[in-house]
Amino acid sequence: MAQDPESLRAVGLVCSLKPSPAESSSELMAEHVFEQLRAQGVECEAVRCADYDIAPGVEADMGSGDQWPQIREKVLAADILVLSSPIWLGHPASVTQRVLERLDAELSNTDDEGRPVMVGKVALVSVVGNEDGAHKVVADLFQALNDVGYSIPAQGCTYWNGPAMESGDYKDLDHVPEQVASATAAAARNAAHLARLLKRSQYQPYQ
Repeated sequence: MAQDPESLRAVGLVCSLKPSPAESSSELMAEHVFEQLRAQGVECEAVRCADYDIAPGVEADMGSGDQWPQIREKVLAADILVLSSPIWLGHPASVTQRVLERLDAELSNTDDEGRPVMVGKVALVSVVGNEDGAHKVVADLFQALNDVGYSIPAQGCTYWNGPAMESGDYKDLDHVPEQVASATAAAARNAAHLARLLKRSQYQPYQ
């Protein structure tokens, strides 16, 4: 059966420092994004990156023991990438940085028209932390993802920051603040819209 041209797939790379089955605010926020994407008819799958041995480097496959190729297959098959990162010391988590470094390899992976394979795909970002800095982290991630070729939708991020110098966490909230829920819904809605537009009409050839 031919695939519905309107169907979309999303993969969420959850960059918590904690492997499964530990609770993760980054994973919970990614799931909240997924709930909104599913409402737009998008098939979603989460990958907890700390569960994999992702070797350092900027190649698609760093050799023996490297499990990034397993994740890469899911990323290449997806129309939408959800990158969910905690903030540590005012920066994206180290797992997030490693993911970005591995995505760098896709700049040299081009289609028949000379376009990097991520061109035509959409990325959105979710960030959690208990200090200020979400805008800075989102900006860093947007820049890297756009460099690789991803398109960023309007208002394509959602985030939550708890009070400074306190231990509150997103996963411990009794309810999601209305402003955060609204941002999550907008990011998902706009990402699905842009992904469908790009699926119908790709960017011009690079050659």
